[in-house]
Amino acid sequence: MEYAIQEGYLDENPLAGLKRPTSQGSDAVDPRVLVNEVQGRPLLTAVSYVGSVHRNRGRRLVAFFGCILYAAMRPAEVVGLRLADCHLPEKGLGTLTLRETRPISGKQWTDSGERHDTRGLKSRELGTDRPVPIPPVLVAMLRAHLKEFGTVKDGRLFPNERGGLLGTSSYWRVWQEARPFALPPDKVGSPLARKPYDLRATCITNWLRAGLPVAEVARRAGNSPEVIHRRYAGVVDDSEAENNKKIEKTKAGGREPPCECADGWPHTHW
Repeated sequence: MEYAIQEGYLDENPLAGLKRPTSQGSDAVDPRVLVNEVQGRPLLTAVSYVGSVHRNRGRRLVAFFGCILYAAMRPAEVVGLRLADCHLPEKGLGTLTLRETRPISGKQWTDSGERHDTRGLKSRELGTDRPVPIPPVLVAMLRAHLKEFGTVKDGRLFPNERGGLLGTSSYWRVWQEARPFALPPDKVGSPLARKPYDLRATCITNWLRAGLPVAEVARRAGNSPEVIHRRYAGVVDDSEAENNKKIEKTKAGGREPPCECADGWPHTHW
C-alpha cells in the first residue's frame, strides 16, 4: 500500500482504519508437555524399537530426537544438520554449529521445485550461524549414529530411507509409535511429549532451571529474550519463597541467612 501511494495509484492507505481481531490465545508452554530425565531417556530408547531391523526406521532417528531434547534444535534444523557442523570429541562437551533449516514448503512454493526449502536460521540474518554446546550424552549418540549409518553425499546425518530429505510425516509417525513403548497407558493419551517439538521446550526449560541467563538461553535456542520470557515464565520455578531466600543470602554476604532452630537460638548454617 505504501508503494502504491508512493507511485500515485492511491492517495491514502485504505486499510489504515481497519480493525483486526486480536487472538486471545497464548503461546506459553504448557508444563504438561515437558518430560523429565527419567522419561526422556526411555522415550529415545523406545524410538529404536520402531520398525523392523532391516529398515531401521526408528534407530536412524534416535540421535535426531536427541538433538531436539539436548540441544533445543528445531526439527527443520536437525534435518539440515551436516557432519561439517558437528564437533564431537571422544570426551567432554561437543558443539553443533547450526547454519540452515530445511522446512517443508511444498513444490509450488520453492524455487527448486522440491518439497523442502533451504533457508537460513530462523530469527537470524542470512549467512549467520548459531553454535550450540551439547552434553556428552548427545555427543555419544551422534558418534554412534555416524558409526552405524554414516552420512549421505552432501554430509547430512539424517536422510530418509532412500537418502533424500527427511519429511515431517516420517519422523512424526516414528514418534507417535514410540510413545506407547515408553509411557504408561495413562500417559499415552496425555499431552506429555505429544509432539517432537515438546522436546525442544523441555531442553529450554532445563537450561533456564539450571540458572543459565535468559540471553544465553535465547542465543542457544535461536529466539529473542522476549520470546523466552513470554513462553517459559510459567514453567520455571520462580516462587516467592525461593526469591526471598536469594535476597536474604545476598544481604548476608553470600552466607545462608540465620534461622531459628528447635533449640531457640538463632544461628547460621554453614
